[in-house]
Amino acid sequence: MLLEQERRDVCLTARRLAECGLARCEGGSVSVRSGSWIAVTPAGVPLEKIEPADCPVLSVEAGVLEGRREPAAETTLHTAAYRTSDAGAVVQAHGEHAAVVSAALAELPPIHHSAARLGGAIPVTDYATYGTGRLSDHLVKALKGKRAALLANHGGLAVGAGLEEALEHARLLEWLCGVYIRARSLGEPRVLSEDELAAVRDRDTYAWAGPDIL
Repeated sequence: MLLEQERRDVCLTARRLAECGLARCEGGSVSVRSGSWIAVTPAGVPLEKIEPADCPVLSVEAGVLEGRREPAAETTLHTAAYRTSDAGAVVQAHGEHAAVVSAALAELPPIHHSAARLGGAIPVTDYATYGTGRLSDHLVKALKGKRAALLANHGGLAVGAGLEEALEHARLLEWLCGVYIRARSLGEPRVLSEDELAAVRDRDTYAWAGPDIL
């Protein structure tokens, strides 16, 4: 079986995505890259029930190579992300907070310092039907310089060096959307500047310690 370990890892991550509440019914998708091939979640199976043999293996450029089920409809988003970024894994989620923000805003402003990990302000793509090349084109533009993007009236997508990081970025995106929604209910949220976000990234390089710890 091609990419056997990667398919197992995709299944485990898909289950974690469902356990986090970031998938609705069969919504949400996960993939990981190995060279020019990717293993991705299939269409028509709830994430918590996917088995390794269900997961199709595709060439980033040439389509399905192996798998007993068809790829998830959002696979077009995954392949677009791989073609245009250094992503090693992609997680596409249907979190409630991300869906709300994607339906109301043009971008998610950075109102918490952890937004720096995703690239600062998170763009919301123009709307397009899911599973289409048009939405993939919108995603490519939105992901430039970012580790996540919001898909208009749909949800969110995050990338990472591996599955663990991509899932963590997806969870962070959902959390940041929830923080914004709650902060907006109290008033106009304070938005961090690019200089402030740059300072956060610099501070992150020191872990718990730092140049001014004493």
